[in-house]
Amino acid sequence: MSMNDNRKIVHIDMDAFFASVEQRDNPALQGKAVIVGGNPQSRGVVAACSYEARKYGVRSAMSCAKAVRLCPHAIFTRPRMDRYREISARIMEIFFKYTELVEQLSVDEAFLDLTSNHLGESSATTLAELIRKDIVRETGLTASAGVSCNKFIAKVASDINKPNGITVIPPAKVLDFLATLPIGKFYGVGSATENKMERIGVKTGGDLRRFGLEELTFHFGKQGGYFYNICRGIDPRPVKSSRERKSIGSETTLAEDILDLDLIRQILEEQAESVIASMQSKKMGAHTLSIKIRYHDFTTITRSTTSRTPLLNGRDIGFYIPRLLENTEAGRKKIRLLGVTVSGLFSLNSTPVQLRLPFPESTIHQKSRKQTLL
Repeated sequence: MSMNDNRKIVHIDMDAFFASVEQRDNPALQGKAVIVGGNPQSRGVVAACSYEARKYGVRSAMSCAKAVRLCPHAIFTRPRMDRYREISARIMEIFFKYTELVEQLSVDEAFLDLTSNHLGESSATTLAELIRKDIVRETGLTASAGVSCNKFIAKVASDINKPNGITVIPPAKVLDFLATLPIGKFYGVGSATENKMERIGVKTGGDLRRFGLEELTFHFGKQGGYFYNICRGIDPRPVKSSRERKSIGSETTLAEDILDLDLIRQILEEQAESVIASMQSKKMGAHTLSIKIRYHDFTTITRSTTSRTPLLNGRDIGFYIPRLLENTEAGRKKIRLLGVTVSGLFSLNSTPVQLRLPFPESTIHQKSRKQTLL
């Protein structure tokens, strides 16, 4: 393994994501064997299942007919992809609070490069724990994490202490970790490849390391080079950001519910300062400002305003916050979470800035939703 790889890579993987969302949204399903998929009387397959169902041998991609034979008392529920995508988007925004280098692999997992991060924190393990706590606080769901020096090791590590666990593999421990790792646990080794490796005497990463590049290429073709590198802990692939950032935000779940309107304004103004600092550090402006409020009964609302002139500084954002608050029940209904977000981002380096009017012009949009368990 190359020891000059000083990167700090984290792989975050949600625990039984679809099934966990169903259990969270419906308290009657908590602690039960839940299978998300088709009708067990039809030809449907298991999209996901809770850990309670996994104890009976139920797995993703298994036929629902087989799943119900293994776990007759399981509760079947249809997938709700829009709901899963909605919660996934919130989780990805949590990641972007820590780094711009977020590579989303699916709705429930992503790589993060935390070598440089927004908190200036040197410990990727500390950051991974903060991220996992944020996910629980914001969504009520748990995630597992793998922390290491490259994507391959981080991905494998995240599966070691599931559910709701973290595994850290520092560079000095990588070769020892891979030496005893069963070959079937290697990312990219499916059942067919695992069987083929066992036929040539490869059961662990240590066994695989005894083969040279030519031998592995002979047995596995183009994949031979990949196997040669990964059993030595070599994976130079960068974390590639999956999308351009569409918003910058700051939000806080309060230690206790508050009613004091002056305190509410103060918290929003402090969050706005953080958002402005982040926006200015990136040399960006915005067109839309939103505040988010979650009341004590878990009703969550947003109030947004879109300005015809760019939002660039504290004066611009500060002008709108009291006006957005007027369209809420702040001061009359206790609040447990507050947030400020700017969107409609653009680069100040490439976009001409329109001269300001004496008072910014805007329209205010309202959106609310009831989320009983968030």
